[in-house]
Amino acid sequence: MFARHRFHAARDVIQAGLQARAYPAAAIDVGTAAGSIWSEAFGNLTYDTASPPATTRTIFDLASLTKVIATTSVAMRQVHGETLALDRQVSDILPEWRGADRAGVTIRHLLDHSSGLPAHARLWDRAAGRHAYLDAIAALPLERAPAEAAVYSDPGFMLLGFALEAAIAAPLDAQFEAVANAVHGPLTYLPPPEWRDRIAPTEDDPWRGRVLRGEVHDENAAALGGVAAHAGLFGSVEAVGEFARFVLGTFHTETLLGTPSLMRTFATPTGVPGSSRALGWDTMRPTSSCGTKLSPRAIGHTGFTGTSLWIDPGKDLYVAFLTNRVHPTRAHNAMVEIRPRLHDAIVDSLTR
Repeated sequence: MFARHRFHAARDVIQAGLQARAYPAAAIDVGTAAGSIWSEAFGNLTYDTASPPATTRTIFDLASLTKVIATTSVAMRQVHGETLALDRQVSDILPEWRGADRAGVTIRHLLDHSSGLPAHARLWDRAAGRHAYLDAIAALPLERAPAEAAVYSDPGFMLLGFALEAAIAAPLDAQFEAVANAVHGPLTYLPPPEWRDRIAPTEDDPWRGRVLRGEVHDENAAALGGVAAHAGLFGSVEAVGEFARFVLGTFHTETLLGTPSLMRTFATPTGVPGSSRALGWDTMRPTSSCGTKLSPRAIGHTGFTGTSLWIDPGKDLYVAFLTNRVHPTRAHNAMVEIRPRLHDAIVDSLTR
């Protein structure tokens, strides 16, 4: 592993975020397919001076990293196993999804956010549980025709999760277990109570009336019982880094995710006008959260709680960066500026 001083500029970016109170806790893991080359934690779990220090084993609410680590992985496994086709119509799997305007919506459209569903829907005030959520999402009006444009959609991914469950009659978290077991790290939905002291708290949530720790921050995921396709996964930076190495490996050899050809399919922009979206993953653009110095082949995702993962098969590089930036409130987002500077500093450190 490289000495920490090799990444002094990147460390300065993270430390500046701590000093600016962008987040109380942060953890980073940088590596290649062969292993980690820099893993370090910063800050404390909360702003309380008596709070325990963060470590690389601290568990974070991964928020929308769930979309790529859990849901996209499950989708890949189903496509690889030929229990699901990317161009299969959702209405063939879920009879609740009906209507002439949405008959043509496919699994591919849900994965690349081009289904026409809205970006967000405040459903937790009126629905709870899978069946109520499926009915509520099926009743949402489409905002555009399928494949016309890509608009990042939580309801679209929730619907994808229901389709993945129905396709083989198995819960999403049960399907994800094979991937989680392959990673060998703390990476799970519904973390057990004995993990509590290792979990970085998120928001002092007015809806639930408490500081959240070990229960999912996203309200829609909470109303779904903590297991959802768009959010709900918890894990350490070590586990996320190991998952990234797993993905890098799949670009070169067959794994339980699928073949290199399938990995490239999921990592390639789908061609929706004006979109950088691949299947589940986002891709490298000059304005991406990964900065300007990763290769055009890079794929990644961010999470609302302050998490991000970028994987670059062109450079054989990954960067997992986890924070609890929503603690104690979501009322700021300095991460928008921190993430690109951090990734650029990392690439500079490796290419000097």
